[in-house]
Amino acid sequence: MNQLQLFLPCAAGVEELLALEVKRITGTQGKAWRAGVQVAGSWRDAMRLNLHSRLAQRVLIELQHNAYRSEQDLYNAAAAVAWEIWFTPKQTFKVEVTAQHSPLTSLNFAALKIKDAIADRFRDKYEVRPDVDTRWPDARIYAHLTTDTVTLYIDTSGEPLFKRGWREDKGDAPLKETLAAAMIAASGWDALCKQGVPLYDPCCGSGTIVIEAAQIACSIASGMGRHFAFEKFVPFQPHVWEGLLDQAEQAITAPTAPVFGSDVSFRMVDFAERNAERAGVSHAVQLRGGDALQRMPPAPSGVMLVNPPYGERIDVAGVAGTPGSARAQRPAVPIDEFGQPLAAPAPRETGPARVGREQAYTESGADFFPQLASHWKKHYAGWTAHVLTPDMKLPQKMRLKESRRVPMWNGPIECRLFRFDMVAGSAREKKPGDQPAGQQGSRS
Repeated sequence: MNQLQLFLPCAAGVEELLALEVKRITGTQGKAWRAGVQVAGSWRDAMRLNLHSRLAQRVLIELQHNAYRSEQDLYNAAAAVAWEIWFTPKQTFKVEVTAQHSPLTSLNFAALKIKDAIADRFRDKYEVRPDVDTRWPDARIYAHLTTDTVTLYIDTSGEPLFKRGWREDKGDAPLKETLAAAMIAASGWDALCKQGVPLYDPCCGSGTIVIEAAQIACSIASGMGRHFAFEKFVPFQPHVWEGLLDQAEQAITAPTAPVFGSDVSFRMVDFAERNAERAGVSHAVQLRGGDALQRMPPAPSGVMLVNPPYGERIDVAGVAGTPGSARAQRPAVPIDEFGQPLAAPAPRETGPARVGREQAYTESGADFFPQLASHWKKHYAGWTAHVLTPDMKLPQKMRLKESRRVPMWNGPIECRLFRFDMVAGSAREKKPGDQPAGQQGSRS
């Protein structure tokens, strides 16, 4: 159990950030692949990554990597794995298959062959086989097929890692916790908070960004409030896990930097306050109601992170930024945990609460971003703003020049995290050598 090959899937665009996080947690340099990071580690590392990783979707252990040509090859590969060292025949399991350019005609049949191989191996050894549970299995088995190779994994996480355990109150289009953490990491605030640099989200919704930030400022492990699949596995030793939890609890500190959030919907602010209480950071977050176009800065300088509403009402036109363009009419296609393209998503829906929030911002949705930029230029000089949006023409609409753009996926929506270094009046008025608080340089 000390020489395992781990794979941590993540959202596209987050791979390099995740590689840095993995090294910080385990001390081992991982390799960034498309939509994930691979790293050599131990069983203890797998538990620590589940407990501390804010960017990974899961922590998978690679058990087999083989060439294949037919479904029988998949059966043989799965039958060769010592499944009995991971779970028992009294437990349930589930097999999921993803593929990229696989020649096989049916992934369902491929999953069936792998399931049969696992069941047959247990039957041969114990004269009893484990049951399949497609909803709440004790062990999740993942098989990823390429043109000619199959890789088998066992999932140590169970529920996806973005489910931290504290978000019970949420709005219509909540941001995943892992994406909020990726925004924080991309902005550099996870390091700046140690210097006391404030963070502010003026469209905080149910509080995902500010709660993630507050936990970072307090050194609270992201997995403190939940359970994991590995707790049911054969190698699990409760005293080792309790030791890791004790270490995480002892590392918790007072917040190193102030975290602020506000939202035009007082109902959302109430949700955020309740979520912050469950996350253990109600003392570290200052939440207020108020329109983003009117709220004054909560500190002289700092970092803003914003995931503004981007439904039809505020006229953000998807990846192209122009409703009538050919590119805007082709929906972006996301990829799965192993880099496989998924089916094109359905058009984004907007619920009544989301529409209400957008209407409350401004009578004419198309005016929201120019008004927001004017407000920032007038009142937020010295701040660095990071805005997540699917609109590639957002800088034009805000009449601001971005100093950086980072590709990120918000579920099935391709986005950019734009960075704007705010100065009074206009970006053109910036003097040579001016360096706003927290600026770490920029790249286009």
